[in-house]
Amino acid sequence: MSDSRPQAGQRADFPHFHPIQTRWMDNDVYGHVNNVVYYSWFDTAVNHYLVQQGVLDIERGEVIGLVIETHCNYFASVAFPDAIEVGVRVAHMGRSSVRYELGIFKAGEELTAARGHFVHVYVDRATRRPVELPATLRQALAGLMHG
Repeated sequence: MSDSRPQAGQRADFPHFHPIQTRWMDNDVYGHVNNVVYYSWFDTAVNHYLVQQGVLDIERGEVIGLVIETHCNYFASVAFPDAIEVGVRVAHMGRSSVRYELGIFKAGEELTAARGHFVHVYVDRATRRPVELPATLRQALAGLMHG
């Protein structure tokens, strides 16, 4: 019988990295970063990339991404004052959605401390109805495609 348990990812699996410094308040009573903080790191890394690429205007853009699915597996503890790097890749681009896969690495480590994904559905800001991914967004995400 094969082992189907989730496995840590490797640094080489991710084409883009976003550095983040853990904060004192990120630790919980068990002495490590609380699980909800990881989802904030996912959002921060992806949206920072999109803003840097000029394809996300968080205040006036007509198209915005809404998270419809998220998941994370944890492999090693992270705690303040660790510096981390969030690896970002795109696993799938559909007509109106993108599946981002993310890896949380302690700075310089080769294996993920955690890895997960989330799916953005891109919608019209006013109507909240799905729209086709703009060409500029597709182009910016092409460099993050996995495989």
